[in-house]
Amino acid sequence: MLEKRIVVCLDVRDGKTTKGIKFQGNVDIGDPVEMARTYYHAGADELVFYDITASAEHRGIMIDVVERVAREIFIPFSVGGGIASLDQMRSVLLAGAEKVSLNSQAVNNPGIIDEGARAFGNQCIVLGMDVLADTTMPSGYRVVIQGGRTPTERDVLAWAREAVDRGAGEIVLNSIDADGTKAGYDCIVTRLISEAVSVPVVASGGAGTPQHIETVFRDGAADAALVASMVHYGEYSVADIKRHLHGAGVPVRMDGVDVG
Repeated sequence: MLEKRIVVCLDVRDGKTTKGIKFQGNVDIGDPVEMARTYYHAGADELVFYDITASAEHRGIMIDVVERVAREIFIPFSVGGGIASLDQMRSVLLAGAEKVSLNSQAVNNPGIIDEGARAFGNQCIVLGMDVLADTTMPSGYRVVIQGGRTPTERDVLAWAREAVDRGAGEIVLNSIDADGTKAGYDCIVTRLISEAVSVPVVASGGAGTPQHIETVFRDGAADAALVASMVHYGEYSVADIKRHLHGAGVPVRMDGVDVG
């Protein structure tokens, strides 16, 4: 069985790591470069960096911060936020990222997924999806863009399938309803997408305890789990999470983690 991954997310605004609840009330919590270094040494399997206001502010991503983070870590590193062209993708990859995450810009211009996959390979292209429960949509979930600010007419399931057909090699599925609540992931939409596509699905939004992560791996069929608040505020460490999963029989990379 493939090892499940723990992915630490750094939402960055104005050069600082920030965190909110349901995409609102964000407060700055630290320096992204220092935090990236800490999580790398703590045993995180991957790191995700989101420039959360780049799309809404119609600007490119902060390449200097990407370069500084990339110099500190030696694990896969995904970057997203306002990436709207092949040149911007190339800049992010040359700055040291292994993957680029496309979200709002892909909804507005789906062809950018095809272009990115042809130019850099499917493994470099991640579809980020921010979703809201909505009973008026066929799947029960609606795609929302621009950092949760703008609802679209796209159904989550249809968009996931289209994006993978176009060349997305991974999906990060974030439930806005659960985001920052630390009440657990939305396993229903996670399983819906995991069973519908042939690429890895990363569950995002709602992690509060190691048990939540175990649950989304078992009930949501996720390939990886994204964490933020629960580790940023020191409630749990990456090692705590992995020890729980290991003890529960979930396969995870335990390099450098004391089983205890």
